[in-house]
Amino acid sequence: MSLISMEFLTFVAVAVIGYYLIPKKYQWIWLLAFSYIYYASSGMKYLVFLLYTTVVTYGIARMIYGADQKFAKQKEKIKTYKKSIMVLALLLDFGMLAVLKYTNFAISNVNTLFHADIRMVKFLLPLGISFYTFQSVGYILDVYWKRYEPEKNIFKFALFVSFFPQILQGPIGRYSNLAHQFYEEHSFDFMRIERGVQRVLWGFFKKMVIADTAAVFVDAIFDQYQTYNGLAILGVLAYSAQLYGDFSGGMDVVIGIASMFGIEMDENFKRPYFSISITDFWHRWHITLGTWMKDYLFYPLSLSKGMGKFGKFAKKTFGKTYGRALPICVANIVVFLVVGIWHGAAWKFIVYGLYNGIIIGFSGLMAKNYRDWKKKFKINDKSNGWHIFQIVRTFILVNISWFFDRADTIPQALTMMKNAVTVWKPVQVLDIRIGTSGPAYTIMAIGILCIGCLVQFIVSYKQERGMQIRESIAMQPRLVRWAVYMALVLSISAISLPANTAGGFIYAQF
Repeated sequence: MSLISMEFLTFVAVAVIGYYLIPKKYQWIWLLAFSYIYYASSGMKYLVFLLYTTVVTYGIARMIYGADQKFAKQKEKIKTYKKSIMVLALLLDFGMLAVLKYTNFAISNVNTLFHADIRMVKFLLPLGISFYTFQSVGYILDVYWKRYEPEKNIFKFALFVSFFPQILQGPIGRYSNLAHQFYEEHSFDFMRIERGVQRVLWGFFKKMVIADTAAVFVDAIFDQYQTYNGLAILGVLAYSAQLYGDFSGGMDVVIGIASMFGIEMDENFKRPYFSISITDFWHRWHITLGTWMKDYLFYPLSLSKGMGKFGKFAKKTFGKTYGRALPICVANIVVFLVVGIWHGAAWKFIVYGLYNGIIIGFSGLMAKNYRDWKKKFKINDKSNGWHIFQIVRTFILVNISWFFDRADTIPQALTMMKNAVTVWKPVQVLDIRIGTSGPAYTIMAIGILCIGCLVQFIVSYKQERGMQIRESIAMQPRLVRWAVYMALVLSISAISLPANTAGGFIYAQF
């Protein structure tokens, strides 16, 4: 059930209306029922995997918590038992994810290396499995670190894992932030519903006007990169617009729908194309994945005994400055290697992750040198010129990474990167067919994409300058507010439908 389908909107409308009509103490049960109905709509067989993750995570969290009573006066035994159970949870949760997503990738590489002929395995790949697995593992680790007590009611915990707006593509939530919101009673608030609708409409605009229009050009240029060899730059720029419009638009829809139930989810984007470094970019792009990696992988790794020993060795060998930075550099590379693997089972994603990790690691390693060079060349890092330079530089670096993210193979990505600086034939764009309209609609589609991106840029720029656009709209008279909403609805309908390019959300496949 696509987030942009009338079927889904009807489903949400029924869910919201019923949520405020039933007795408040049953609201969380209502949400749980609708969450399972929604997930089952993609196929009843997928429920098995969702139930597996829910039961395993719930059961092991309770076992970890119960260890203190089970081995009351045996501290060492408690520590060993808890650690063993926690490792078991990671193996069971991540193990299922690894088997389903990466078995065939492993078989393919074994066949290539050893000239074997092992048959591929046909696995079901449940929608959103990476998101709800990471959310569940974060919960296990928080219980293990005693950040909070585990949920006693398995059905309430099931809602945390399966909440239907977020289950397909996040954001990756924290139990400490969501639990009380799921289980407390919510009264109807028209203004909250209106603001949710506002957020959903903005998400539809980004998805249907920007992302789906850009997708036509992206698919043509990347899928036929040898034919459209002079459009590599346009292809990656279009992909930059598509990916942001698709993913952040999806987040707007998810967050907007959740807010209608009185549930405020974590923001997942903060104007990432205004970033001044790759580090800053990952603080603004897919924020909940970045914070998950920071809290559950980066800190445990960088503070581990092994990394401590490596740090001491690095200080003796390379001096204090580089010795302190090297462990952090290595930890960042490992984190982004995992980020790359999370994105998909292919070498191109591993390269994508390492590319980001190496840049971030190297930047940390060279931080002192950068400061010294700026002083030497008298660069004012507070000036507008320097700020713009950093944004442009970061945007270029990010777009280089998008070649690996979107291309089918590493050789294709490298070829297109080469074409981007050696071949320029913009006239080829006029041969790209748009839906059933053919190339006759191409110029209009380019115009729609440019206008959509311009609107997005203006909104983002205003927000970057501190303007609270949603709050400004909320202060207007109701007639003006709903006139804006209707104008947005009509523009989405008029602009997006002729292109006939609507598709599913990219990140739902993860």
